Amino acid sequence: MAQQATPVRTARLGRTLGSEPATVNGVALLLPNGEESSARRPSPLAAVSVRGLGRRLARAGRDQHLATHVVHYRYRGWNGDEAHLAHDAAWAADEAVRRYGDVPVCLVGLGMGGRAALRAADHAAVNSVVALAPWLPEENGTAPAEPVKQLAGRHVLIVHGTNDARTDPELSFRLAARAKKANREVCRFEVHADGHGLNQYRDEVLALAEDFVMGALFGRGFSRPVQDALAAPPPLGLRMPLAAGFGTTLRH
Repeated sequence: MAQQATPVRTARLGRTLGSEPATVNGVALLLPNGEESSARRPSPLAAVSVRGLGRRLARAGRDQHLATHVVHYRYRGWNGDEAHLAHDAAWAADEAVRRYGDVPVCLVGLGMGGRAALRAADHAAVNSVVALAPWLPEENGTAPAEPVKQLAGRHVLIVHGTNDARTDPELSFRLAARAKKANREVCRFEVHADGHGLNQYRDEVLALAEDFVMGALFGRGFSRPVQDALAAPPPLGLRMPLAAGFGTTLRH
C-alpha cells in the first residue's frame, strides 16, 4: 500500500469577531499565547485568551470599519530558529492584505504571541504592535539579542505585570529600551503587582489596548497617559504605571 503524504499544516484566520464590515479600513490580528518548543497543534483553548480583547476591539472599531481576527497557528511552539509563530503572524498580515487590500494592520499578541507580534512587525502592512506580557528569550550573551530594527516606523505598546513569574518583565523593558533608541513611537506600561495573565487589572489593560489600537490604526488621538508615555524619555516612558481605573475617565 502506498504511503500517504503527511498533509501540510497551514495557518488560518478565525471568523471575523463581531459584525463583518462591508468595507474594511483597518485590521487587528490577535496572536494567542504559545509554547517555547512544541510540534503539536495548538490547543483549541489557545484562542480563548485573546478572543475577549478581540471582541472589545471589534466593538470599539465598528464605526471605523475594523476587521478583527484571531490567528490560528500551525504549531503550538515557537521552535527555535524556525520561529513558526512569527512566520504565521506574517502570513496572517499577508492574508489580511489579500482579503481587504491596502489597509493598516495591528498585530496584538499575548505571551509568545507577543513575541510573534514584535518579530513580524516588519511586514509592510503592519503599522502597529501591541505585546501583552511578551515571552522573550533570556539574554545570556551567547545568542543574538532579540531584534528590534523591524519595529522602526511602527507604533509599539508593551504591557507587562511587575509580578509576572512566567515571562520576565525586565526582558521586555530591555527590548523596549533598545527599540526606543531608533523609534520614538515606543511605550511600555507596567501593571503593578499583576501576574502573567494580567487579570487583576484586566479592565484597565483592555482599555489601554483599545485606546492604542484605535489611535494607531485610525488616527484617533491617544489618551493622555499614552501620549505622555510616548513623549517621555527612557526610562520613564518605558516604565509607565498603568493607573487603576484607566478607561473609566475622559480620554484626555
